[in-house]
Amino acid sequence: MTPLLLGSDIYRGSSYGTWHPLRVPRVSTVLDLTRAMGWLPASQFRTSPRAKPAALSVWHTPAYLAALQHAEVSGAVDEDARARHGLGTVSNPVFPEMFRRPATGAGASLLAGELLRDGGRIHNPGGGTHHGMPDRANGFCYLNDAVLGILSLKRAGAVRVAYVDIDAHHMDGVEYAFADDPDTLLISTHEEKRWPFTGLIGDAGVGQTFNLPLPRGLNDSEMALARDRLMLPAVEHFAPDAIVLQCGADAVDEDPLSRLALSNNAHWDLLAALMQLASRFLLLGGGGYNPWSVGRLWSGNWAVLSGQDIPDRLPPEAEAVLRDLRFDGNSRGRNPPEHWFTTLRDAPHIGPVRTEVSDRVTYLAGRIVDMPGLSV
Repeated sequence: MTPLLLGSDIYRGSSYGTWHPLRVPRVSTVLDLTRAMGWLPASQFRTSPRAKPAALSVWHTPAYLAALQHAEVSGAVDEDARARHGLGTVSNPVFPEMFRRPATGAGASLLAGELLRDGGRIHNPGGGTHHGMPDRANGFCYLNDAVLGILSLKRAGAVRVAYVDIDAHHMDGVEYAFADDPDTLLISTHEEKRWPFTGLIGDAGVGQTFNLPLPRGLNDSEMALARDRLMLPAVEHFAPDAIVLQCGADAVDEDPLSRLALSNNAHWDLLAALMQLASRFLLLGGGGYNPWSVGRLWSGNWAVLSGQDIPDRLPPEAEAVLRDLRFDGNSRGRNPPEHWFTTLRDAPHIGPVRTEVSDRVTYLAGRIVDMPGLSV
């Protein structure tokens, strides 16, 4: 199957609020930028469907889904909905598309599982909402499309699914769903001592969960070590039928909500290697709160997934997309560096590999051979 990108115009102009980190354009930038590059012909684009409550209820509770829909329609939540379901909070506020927008991201991941039945590669940049819980919103995530996508892949015949998450924040919702499932490999690299403060290195599920907390300042060399000694060997040993990669853009140096220091090369190098390891591959978005770093990284993701060459200098049409972005309310938006407009690829962030990183990678790599085998 030709690689597909699933997207929607619901993201265009939708915002969690003028003060919220998700006030910035993300998916709309990817669509505009990839089209400006000539990388997204109509034949490789599908409009994401909006998932209905019946489809979402394979993991989310009917009571929560009803409360989420009611909050969107009424534009408000009562104290019971706030306390029980985490709606109307600072992290998960009431906003006009608070059901329809996440239901669109979830619909894309559900559809992707079906479309990948016979193999292929799909990019859902509106996905990656890995914090959502069955009965409550959590960490900017109202639904958990990653969980729903994995379940969809399994219904379509993928017995063993490898889920790899390189967001700056731990995959708490996905681990909650699959920590006890020996046929779902879970790998998370995330900044240590950062919300949600889960994902300790000793949290191993039933032996198939690998949590790698990483120190602030993480560089490309350290990520390459984790990739080559832990992530790729674990996935190869697991031999999955399908791979899901959550590719949050908040682990790059310019993001305001983490203190990791990767370049986007680290994400693209991992993507290029991982997508060779299974016939079914689903690529998700995730965190990322600097509009330039998100748009550049996820557009480059599509280039890697669909076999496009990333030029050293963007053509004028693509440059115009990036020059039109704004980052109001953040110092990074006052005087953006020129390369945020003219290139997709960051300069590599090469550096020393700290002992604390190599020791943690070595410890987790030693567990690979003890992973549970195929369930029968």
